[in-house]
Amino acid sequence: MVAHILRPPLRAMTRRQWSGAENLPTDRGFIAASNHMTNIDPLTFAHFLWDNGHAPKILAKASLFKVPVVRGVLHATGQIPVHRNTSAAGESLDAAVAAVGAGECVAVFPEGTLTREPDLWPMTGKTGIARLALATRAPVIPIAQWGPQNLLGRYKKLLKPFPRKLVTIVAGPPVNLDDLYDRPQDTATLREATDRVMDAITALLEEIRGESAPAVRYDMRKAKAAGEKPVGGDPATRPEL
Repeated sequence: MVAHILRPPLRAMTRRQWSGAENLPTDRGFIAASNHMTNIDPLTFAHFLWDNGHAPKILAKASLFKVPVVRGVLHATGQIPVHRNTSAAGESLDAAVAAVGAGECVAVFPEGTLTREPDLWPMTGKTGIARLALATRAPVIPIAQWGPQNLLGRYKKLLKPFPRKLVTIVAGPPVNLDDLYDRPQDTATLREATDRVMDAITALLEEIRGESAPAVRYDMRKAKAAGEKPVGGDPATRPEL
């Protein structure tokens, strides 16, 4: 029902250049991992997956479940709230593991928030994607998207639907994590798995944009420690996924 409501306006506002759907598994649950630039790209991400035969369960920031209208959409579609830095934080991982085990597509933004990289390149990922991938041993499909930021700018509230915006989305082959499954899930293993996923997403985005990402991935924690002012101001004041 929700998809039937959201797809028409998305089709009216965007021109779609999609590829790589053959990499989406059809015989088992899997994890779809995408870059995150703007608050509209969860919809374009879901649009790509839905139109290619998968109703995704998106891991979304718990605070969004308190926003009128958005709350109804999230609950109606069975999305998974992420309770950060609370005793309930593990519940989202458990729910995601269960969804993958049931054969569903779980959609994740490994960065955990909108990228702070000035030119919208992916920044360092959080290890939640690694925990989910290693717990389920399910395929992790890297997906890069470019164009949603022209429909709704980073941290902006005003949509710019006209003229229609080109949205390019590419799904790549599964990230190879086989050698990590039987290793202790310590910090080194989780970071290695996370970096491989982010490397795969970044490589796809480089192809889309026709340019190279920075040699060193932007790290929000290191930037904060160095006293750098975050792009767009204080992230604590902004609603994000």
